[in-house]
Amino acid sequence: MVISQGKAQEVFVSNHPLIQHKLSLLRDINTEPKRFREVVHEITILLAYEATADLTTREITVQTPLTQTTSRELEQQIGLVPILRSGLGMVGAMLTVLPTAQVWHLGLYRDHKTLQPITYYNKLPGHTAPDLCLVLDPMLATGGSAVAAINILKEWGTKRIKFMGLIGAPEGVALLRQHHPDVPIYIAALDDHLNDIGYIVPGLGDAGDRQFGTGQF
Repeated sequence: MVISQGKAQEVFVSNHPLIQHKLSLLRDINTEPKRFREVVHEITILLAYEATADLTTREITVQTPLTQTTSRELEQQIGLVPILRSGLGMVGAMLTVLPTAQVWHLGLYRDHKTLQPITYYNKLPGHTAPDLCLVLDPMLATGGSAVAAINILKEWGTKRIKFMGLIGAPEGVALLRQHHPDVPIYIAALDDHLNDIGYIVPGLGDAGDRQFGTGQF
């Protein structure tokens, strides 16, 4: 489902029944970390097909057991940029779909008093940026970390960027669209609002804590 579409920016919210079923497992407070990580992996794979539907290919010739035939292969270099730490849970799934993609890490955390992002780790290489960067972060809450990560990628020289997440809040979507209207957003669900401490409601709690078995959630 495309909830907002224009010349510069699109927001895609999946209505696939498999994704909706798996989201129920993520939201359930009784889903233990092992199963939570598995479901994050499964949803990410399903979202990846939607987020990569417009990748370009080039024609190649392959030899089948019977004859030569014309086929296609990807012609773009893809970079995966998980926002630490919760974005790590999406990387394995993306590499299942895009095994030749390169992975670079950005570490950002949200100050719980100001709700502003703080960058503490940047592992982008010195060479030329890839054709497409996919920013991975399960939760698009305030949007501050996504905006900061994309700022860094654009300063590095990335021309084409997409954001992939599991659950978004209207506030986070609006902020990302405001600062980066050229970056499409792919999420599995758009929830109702943020609470007074910046958590998505109804949401699923803290995605990092629930993946790694730490903290309150």
